Amino acid sequence: MAPQTPKPVADFSLETEARLAGLWPVAGVDEVGRGPLCGPVTAAAVILDPANIPQGIGDSKTLSAAKREMLAGAIMASARWSVAHASVAEIDRLNILNASHLAMERAVAGLGLAPGFVPGFVLVDGNRLPRSLPGPAAAVVKGDAKSLSIAAASILAKVVRDHLMVDLAQQHPGYGWERNAGYPTQDHLAALLNLGVTPQHRRSFKPVHNILYQEHSISR
Repeated sequence: MAPQTPKPVADFSLETEARLAGLWPVAGVDEVGRGPLCGPVTAAAVILDPANIPQGIGDSKTLSAAKREMLAGAIMASARWSVAHASVAEIDRLNILNASHLAMERAVAGLGLAPGFVPGFVLVDGNRLPRSLPGPAAAVVKGDAKSLSIAAASILAKVVRDHLMVDLAQQHPGYGWERNAGYPTQDHLAALLNLGVTPQHRRSFKPVHNILYQEHSISR
């Protein structure tokens, strides 16, 4: 049996390289919420303090909900951070990729414009860069598994959006958003058929669009 390739472990090497090149501070940026059928897409930007990086930061998808909550609190207490969203209307108008980039741009802008808080360099999870970042940046494929700053951003974005979906679930009960965060799970799809489409659903997404089309066809 061939040995398994070890999974990459996020570290601070990309940030250190940027700092040695005179690009400082470094912000890590990530988003969450591209796949759900409803709710906003959420992005976070984080500038970690090299002398005070919380232990245990990693890709948010590999962490338990309790671990993410604990780390989010530690990151908020020790780092410069910002969280921003792009709305359902913006997702439907721009498409999900462009809306994700808009949320990222807003998160970076939210770090503040005071000297020392304008990122000298931005590390963005993924293979494409948003167009309107305030300076030099690099796209890092699977960046949440490579860069501690991106991983920290992935944790904040996930925790904030999950909390938002719990709040929205109270306004629109029956869809299970407090459990599925708006993703197209079996219970969510069944509720869409039984309860219909809410204002929080993304009409440009195929399952939602199909239901609306069927309703329109029946009503004619």
